[in-house]
Amino acid sequence: MTKAVGFVVIYRWRLHPGKEAQFQEIWSRNTPLIAEHCGGLGSRLHRAEDGSWLAYAQWPDKETWERSYSVPGWDPPGTPRLQDCVAESFPRILLQPVADFLAKAEIS
Repeated sequence: MTKAVGFVVIYRWRLHPGKEAQFQEIWSRNTPLIAEHCGGLGSRLHRAEDGSWLAYAQWPDKETWERSYSVPGWDPPGTPRLQDCVAESFPRILLQPVADFLAKAEIS
């Protein structure tokens, strides 16, 4: 069995029609910056069959994720444009992994 590591947050939204590409572009640009400035371990962004969007973001621990919201002088570029894409936001789901079997995959 593979030991689970880290802390995970699931985000879910409904986007305004026509804003999907903008949302994906900003999310893709911000994720490596969040890793660099706040200690995030990356994310996976998904479009669900019901049309909602879902992101799975991994962190070393819950404390690092909580601190990411108050890193002095740093706000992810494009955040207002990202929020402009969102028609509806659902409550975040906080997860503590107990087993990890995901393989790293390249998605084009």
